[in-house]
Amino acid sequence: MIIFAKVVKKALLAIWFLLFTGSFCLAQWDKDVFSWRGRNALSEGKFAKAIENFNILTRLDSTDYWSFFWRGIAKYNLGDIRGAQRDFNSCVRINPVFTNGYHYRAITYSRSGDYDHALSDLETAINLRPGFIGLYYSRGVTYFLARRFDDAVQDFDRFIRKEPQDASAYLNRGACHLFLGDTLKAMTDYNKAVALDRFESESYIRRGSLLAMRGDTAAAMEDMNKAIDLDSTSTLARFNRAILFYEKKEYKAAMADFDAILALEPGNALTLYNRSLIYAQVGEWEKALEDMDRVLAINPGNVLAHFNRAAFYIELGRYRAALEDYDKAIDLYPDFAKAYLNRSYVNNLLGRRKQSKADYDTAQRKVREYREKGGSGALADTSATFNSLLALDAEFARKDFNDEMLQHRVVDINLKPLYRIRTGASAEGSNVLSGRYEHPLLDRFLSEGSQPLSIGTEEQSAARLSAGDEGDAARTAFVRGLLQIRDKQFNKALDYFNRAVSLAESESERNRYSRWYKALYLMNRATLKAEMIDFIASIEKNVQTLSMDDQGNTRARLSDSRIHHYDYSDALADLREAIALLPDLPYLYYNLGNLQCLSSELVDAVTSYGKAVELYPGMGDAYYNRGLVLIFLKDREKGCIDLSRAGELGVAEAYRVISKYCKDEQD
Repeated sequence: MIIFAKVVKKALLAIWFLLFTGSFCLAQWDKDVFSWRGRNALSEGKFAKAIENFNILTRLDSTDYWSFFWRGIAKYNLGDIRGAQRDFNSCVRINPVFTNGYHYRAITYSRSGDYDHALSDLETAINLRPGFIGLYYSRGVTYFLARRFDDAVQDFDRFIRKEPQDASAYLNRGACHLFLGDTLKAMTDYNKAVALDRFESESYIRRGSLLAMRGDTAAAMEDMNKAIDLDSTSTLARFNRAILFYEKKEYKAAMADFDAILALEPGNALTLYNRSLIYAQVGEWEKALEDMDRVLAINPGNVLAHFNRAAFYIELGRYRAALEDYDKAIDLYPDFAKAYLNRSYVNNLLGRRKQSKADYDTAQRKVREYREKGGSGALADTSATFNSLLALDAEFARKDFNDEMLQHRVVDINLKPLYRIRTGASAEGSNVLSGRYEHPLLDRFLSEGSQPLSIGTEEQSAARLSAGDEGDAARTAFVRGLLQIRDKQFNKALDYFNRAVSLAESESERNRYSRWYKALYLMNRATLKAEMIDFIASIEKNVQTLSMDDQGNTRARLSDSRIHHYDYSDALADLREAIALLPDLPYLYYNLGNLQCLSSELVDAVTSYGKAVELYPGMGDAYYNRGLVLIFLKDREKGCIDLSRAGELGVAEAYRVISKYCKDEQD
């Protein structure tokens, strides 16, 4: 498997020195400062910080293609391929002869599986700079991914003639030879890579894998041991060594390697799957079941996990649970003959003779169809072994585990929280480059009185209430409510907010701003109501009870016998009334979107977040939340674009979600 980090490394070799030696003809001293800060952060791997500085540069000068380029590099390193591609688009639009822009855009196209556009960009870059040898390396990788192995070999040949000491080029050419069926040339390249860099663990892993394919287990084991000696955290080396141990029937050693991988990557589904099978092989059915449960929690659509877990249930005498898993396996893959046969067996054990006979007949028909077609469907073949460990390049590993050892991880994500008026001054600067949202009426309200107020998603510390606010009874009640929240006195806070809303109406004749201030009081009241509901829900949903399964076994599980639906209608009504009073405040639409999500009104939430970013294009939280909702609604492309924008606007969590949900099939 070609590793894109190496492609980027090759491309960076030609441009990295520009981080400090490049001189960009920027008109103002401020631009030079931001450029230096951004490039310095980039060189130190502080990519989010780099993006902040390049954001300012792109606002100062939208024609400076270098600013877009460096920002694209930062986004790429954070896993935001779509966002990087948009910045590289800007590069070549501004400067149509910018080689690096085409080069890096080609890499993003490759990561997205758009090999035609990637090759077109690389061809343009090569025509602009035919002497830049790194372009041939990148094109070789793209040819490999497009399965044009002969073309890839030619590009790696050309690169190696100019750079004969580069070990990674031999590794990549060796992979091409391997796919072309020439194991001798592949081994020659792997040997050369090892000779050039004896401290690179991947070279030993590649060669060891090939040795294992050729049946030389002892030599393969030596290479895996060496790789682990060089890098004890290499999960790939440990995974391959575990497979070798397993084939030698050294189950304890294999288990130790799987344990070490899971200590580093607790959510590694492929390793959990394999460890589960070893537990089953040595008769530890409960542990096998626990691991397979975790696999299905991470990847519930895995056919083989359901199939094997059913076998564990049979061994434990839990036949109805086994039946459910066989039902699920067949639902996921209707041609799975082996699953029909096994379900037939379970139905027979349960005395369901008619269903058992129907499943047996279906299985036999599937087998006949499979054989008539020449064996094109592995899951229909009853001779296939489904309880063996999966190697990284196994057919089922590609299908069910996406051919990525660390692809399926548990990632905890939540909506960004509600906005509210809070005590304490804002930490945001007033400089136009800070991107702070400005709204005349909101700013007036926050600055009035002696008690400093700001708007945000978290509470801040507050000073004692000043008597200077007593002239405005509604505001005074409101601030007293804020102080009650600070002291966790939520019911008292709600009483004060109710009073503020009521007083705002009666004060409207004396204070012409009072009716609009009411919208702000309503916003905070809605936020408080929603958070009080969430607090109650969090208590009820996290109570753990013991229940009995159908075999009389006790097991701990979250209570699913009582399902509560929480009513946010009062909070929603407050927000809608606030919007009617103050229809140009983005925070109101953002909060409305959050509450619509909690009320399962997801399509309406997307609309509300859209209105928020229309009013405030710099509202990263709104892009982030809308992105999550869109992904949940299966509109991944739009959702990932929103997450990219959120990351660009400073929402650091966006890149963690992008790395989980925005990777394309080819990644």
